Amino acid sequence: MTSKHLSLTRRHFMAATGSAGLATLASPSILRAQGAVIKVGMPTILSGRVAILGETASVGARMVIDAVNAEGGIDGRKIELVIRDTKGKPDEAARITRDLINNDKCELILDGEASGGSFAVHEVMRDTGLYCMHSISEASALSADPKNHAHWIFRSGRQGIHDAIAGGLYAAGLAKNGVKRWAVCSPDYSYGRDTTAEFREFLSVFAPDVQFIGETWPKAFQPDYTENITNLLNMSPDGLYTCLWGGDLVAFFDQASLYGLFDKFQTVAVNMGDAPVLEAIKNLPAGIHSGNRYHKDVPDTQANEDWNTVFRKSGKLPTNWGWQAYTGARFVVEALKATKGDTNRDKLADATRGRKIDSPHGVDGTVTMREGDNTLIGYAIGYGKTLAKAPYLSDFQPTSWDLILENETEWKKRKKYL
Repeated sequence: MTSKHLSLTRRHFMAATGSAGLATLASPSILRAQGAVIKVGMPTILSGRVAILGETASVGARMVIDAVNAEGGIDGRKIELVIRDTKGKPDEAARITRDLINNDKCELILDGEASGGSFAVHEVMRDTGLYCMHSISEASALSADPKNHAHWIFRSGRQGIHDAIAGGLYAAGLAKNGVKRWAVCSPDYSYGRDTTAEFREFLSVFAPDVQFIGETWPKAFQPDYTENITNLLNMSPDGLYTCLWGGDLVAFFDQASLYGLFDKFQTVAVNMGDAPVLEAIKNLPAGIHSGNRYHKDVPDTQANEDWNTVFRKSGKLPTNWGWQAYTGARFVVEALKATKGDTNRDKLADATRGRKIDSPHGVDGTVTMREGDNTLIGYAIGYGKTLAKAPYLSDFQPTSWDLILENETEWKKRKKYL
């Protein structure tokens, strides 16, 4: 595409990421010291199987912060991004978040936690009352359920219900070709349970004649999937849905391939489409159906190509976690521009809610922080099929946001969220 708002020259990139930054938390009666370092806390997962994703979340956030600092910071004030490893443990995520606030004196939190830890971080932020941007968690209830709502807490990560609608529609196309009997293999915690239930609901909406004949629920970071694989082989479904992710998805695929699992039925693996995951699988099967997660050609714009090039200079491959953390940092920066550096949580919330920003990851070159539930919409979303080698994803089928929003509204009504 050649549309000028989708081109991303170095000047535009720096302007998009570095024209404002983060400011200190202070009451109106306290004058902020000129030149004082602004601290932003980021709990994320930097060890274990999920480190390949947590590391890219750190890169995405630093792309924004480094650009701000390269242009002089905020009124001469540099930003320090304080990143801590939570090891993928919710109790550790809560402890580290409090430590970032109380001991490191971070004025706001850019949460880089997966769904399990994000709920723990969420409660800390509701308790402390500081501004927070969840950038990774996809569990729909985090922002969709009114019981979890706090007007100063936002989500820049994609939402599970959006993927479930897109995935259900895509899988309904498979059902038309005889994939009628489905099994499930998803992680046994909130994200896995909820996202799988949402996929099942929308596959049944778009293809009422499908059946779900069985399910198996591996634990997070489980070392051996033999029992799960055996269960799936005994079920003998036409199709398999899994929302395993990161290192767990890699381990499952490597072990299941030894049994020829993916030769026996169609597989929809929503979280497969991240380059580090695809490259980590020893013998990647072609023809696995995957959500786009992050791909340099989705959307197929110069802006996305340029973002991909800049990201790879870090030595890491870009991922879904990378663009979401980048986007979260961008929203924080834009809100602080609007408040002239005031980190009062209510002022930042007012400046974030409903805001639209230019984005290399948006369908039309923008993404929006939706009013009502403080969550991200407008990002590129859809499904395609894996290739055994780069560029790894082909035959991408985008999902219309009009269709997603229409079905999401009906889902919220059924859940009594509206």
